[in-house]
Parts: sequence; structure tokens; C-alpha cells
Amino acid sequence: MSDSSRDTPDGAGWGTEDHGDYRQLMPRQVEKLSWLDPRVLWRARNGVLASWFGDPTGGTRNRWVEQRRTAGAPADAVIRRDDPDRFSFMVIGDTGEGDDPQYAVVPGFLKAGEGTKFAVLASDVVYPVGSTDEYGTKFFRPYRDYQAPIYAIPGNHDWYEDLQGFMRVFCQAPPLAPRPAPRRLTPAWLRSLLWHTARTPDEQRLAEARQLRSGPAQQAVQPGPYWAVDAGPVRIIGIDTGLLGTLDAEQGRWLRAVSTGPAPKILVTGSPLYVDGEHHPCAIEGGGTVDDIVRDPAHHYVAAIGGDIHNYQRYPVSVDGRSIQYVVAGGGGAFMHATHTIPRVGVARVTEDDFRCYPLRGDSLAFYSRLYGRRLHMRRFFTLTEAEATAVVAERLGITPTRTQGQPVRLTPRIRLVAALLGAGRRPDRRARFRLPVRKAYTQLFSPGSATYSPPFFKCFLRLDVTPDSIRLRCFSATGNRRQEVEPPVEDEVTIPLR
Repeated sequence: MSDSSRDTPDGAGWGTEDHGDYRQLMPRQVEKLSWLDPRVLWRARNGVLASWFGDPTGGTRNRWVEQRRTAGAPADAVIRRDDPDRFSFMVIGDTGEGDDPQYAVVPGFLKAGEGTKFAVLASDVVYPVGSTDEYGTKFFRPYRDYQAPIYAIPGNHDWYEDLQGFMRVFCQAPPLAPRPAPRRLTPAWLRSLLWHTARTPDEQRLAEARQLRSGPAQQAVQPGPYWAVDAGPVRIIGIDTGLLGTLDAEQGRWLRAVSTGPAPKILVTGSPLYVDGEHHPCAIEGGGTVDDIVRDPAHHYVAAIGGDIHNYQRYPVSVDGRSIQYVVAGGGGAFMHATHTIPRVGVARVTEDDFRCYPLRGDSLAFYSRLYGRRLHMRRFFTLTEAEATAVVAERLGITPTRTQGQPVRLTPRIRLVAALLGAGRRPDRRARFRLPVRKAYTQLFSPGSATYSPPFFKCFLRLDVTPDSIRLRCFSATGNRRQEVEPPVEDEVTIPLR
């Protein structure tokens, strides 16, 4: 097993130009996604419209579910597999930009995924709007050599075309019948005037893309955008949080129903319940939250894994004398979201000593310092070495660096100013000041371009090994460098008891 970022800077991917062979997997021409492009912003407008004029995804989702049930999908949306009591599966989230970081994950994913029974794709299968025509390069091509089924839950980007591409690919669903026109001068009418709808897909292009994952062992048809999988001794439940990160009432009733019973359960969601040191319980229309269901001891949840945020985080939360692992796992391909902005953790009795993240905060700060140095043509001012970034993060948070440092680093006023400008986390008793965008705002304003497409990428994915007694959860990293491609490092590992 190669060194991880917790061991050495080399393990994090710093200090080498020996990039991996992932580019051989990519198509000859790659259209790089840029959120500065007005055409992309206009296509992705539905999230804003939903927040202004009301979110229609609950009604659309219910129509999809009813269509699939009428076509013969199980009414309880449960996929019953015949896996043995000991088996393994993969989880990878927020994959589908179709560019270098997504493909850089693939070699390690295939290596670590050897012998697994299936994979779960957690949120945002295809950026920017979930178009059917883009599934070829952003789903079928990268995972063509994974010889097992892939189940998926949609993210908000998959909803920007009313889930048409997602339902076509994962559920073999034809388009929905058109809705009746809404009453004039209502919020729904105003929304409909601007709503982005899917264009007619290129059927030949989709058929050719499907051939890339046409092996018998790769096939699976899921019953809808939310589902449960009974596999060996566990039940894995995938929910669809739509455009705005909530559940409609019908899906809430279904979730309560499939959460009953003694089997240990793992939730997979597009909206993580603990993230960035905060609790986001996920509201259900009509009352209650998803986390109420997860915490209920009668439901026997042992983990809740969420995508949407493009990094890895883990919070072991104690609930009524048992531990539930709350995991963020959205680092499967899309541009990395900063971890250095996460304040010193103290939520739900989870302390900084209990918390884990990837990339490490110091590596995240060093990564963004280089990006801003390039983008603003101020490299001498902004660029921090990984040692400088690690030291200043440790000072600001009042923690011991995770990775053992070599020579002591002298923290200069410039280093401290750059850390502050890039939003490095602070202790809870310190007030935050002005900072440059380094999270989702950065991806909207500056991604991608040449500055963002060279390793290390700080991507990740999960492997879960299930036995009747426990689940071993491991987070593997992918940097785009050969060393991590040949031997994917384990960045975090936890054993979850089932008895």
C-alpha cells in the first residue's frame, strides 16, 4: 500500500510530474465545462427558478415513479439481490464533468473495485444539466471496464432537465407526457415561461454509448430515482433530494416504510446530513427530517453517505449509545471543494480528533493558493508550499498537523494574509472576515481552464466490505499521478459494527 496524504507530501501527490495513464481513457476532444460561459449559466437556470417561483420537482418525481410502477417496477422500489453475507461494493459521488479529474479517478477505482458486486453513484451523474446526449463521455465511457452494475441517485444538476437523461439511462424510462399549462399569472406560470426543458436526445448516440457498458454483468434497471437495495445482510437506501435538497411527502412516506425492519441500513443521499462542521437534517415536506429517520434506533441505520460536496468528510456521531457514521463522499470527479474552510469541528459531540477529511486542510489551502496565483497572475504573493499551508492551518485552528512536518516553518505576515484571504478555518471563538471564493462560488466563477487541470486533483471514492458482523469503509484517493494510480492510497478507514 502506497503512502497516503496523511503520511507524506509525496503521498498527497505533491512534488512529481509523473502523471498517470488516465488520459488514454479519455476521448480525443474534451469540452471543458466553464461556469463563466453564459450558455452554461442559462441552461442551468432551473435551480434559481425553483427557489424563486416554487420547486416543481416533487410533482415531477411522483409522475416518474408512477410511470415506472405502471410499467412493472416493484411498488416498494426495493431491488432484491442474491449477494452472499460477505460482499463488497463501491460508492463514488459527483462524477460527471467528463474531464481530467473524472478520468483520473478511473484507474484507481477499477483497481480498488476488483471483486465488488456493484457500485453506487451518489449525486450529479452528468454536469452541467444532466443531458442525455452527454452520458456517453461522462458515464458510459469512464466506467466501461467496471464489470458490475451501477446504481445511482440524482443530484441537483441531473434535475436541470427534469431528470430526463437520468431516468432514460438508469430506469429505461420514456419521456413523461407533457403537463397541462399552468393557470396564467401564477408563480407556476411565470416559472414555466423560463423553465429549461430537455431537447430531443440523439438516439443513435445513446445507443452507441450504451454499447460501452453492454456486458451481462453490468446490467441493472432501477425502479426510479429513489430505491432500496437488499444485499447480503444490509439494506442500502438511496434517496432523491431534487433541486433544493429536500424530500417530497410521498418519498418521505416511502423512506419511513423501507427504513423499518431489523436489517442494518446505509443511507445514500445527494444532500449530506453533516458537512463542513454543520448539521443539515434535510426537511421532509409535511414535517420531520431525513435525519430523524436515520437516528431512530428502530430503523438500525449505521451510516449516512452524501454527495454534492466535492471532497471527503466523516463524522462519527453518537446517538443513544450507538455510533452512526455520517460521510461526505462527493469527490468522484467534479472540481474539488475546499476543506481548509472547515472550522475547528465541534458538532454533535464530534471533536476535531474524531473528524476526518480529504484532502487535508493544508493540502486544500496549498491547492487553492496555486489556483489563485495563476488566475490572478500573482504567483509570488499567493502561492504557499504544502508545508506553509499546513503550518498556518494548524495555527489558525489550534491543532497539531496531521502529517509530520520536516523543518519548522516560519509563518510570515504574507502566509497569514493569504490564509485569511482564502478563508482558512478558524477556532469557533474567532470571527470570520472577508475571504475570496473557494467553494462552490469558485467553481462558478473560475472553473475550469488550464489552471485547474493538472495533478494533484485530490479526488476520492469509497469501498465498503460487508460481513455479517461489520462493514469496513475505506476512502481511497486519486491524484492523477502514477504512484496513486498504481496503488490507490487509503486516506481513511473505519470498521462499523453490525451487532
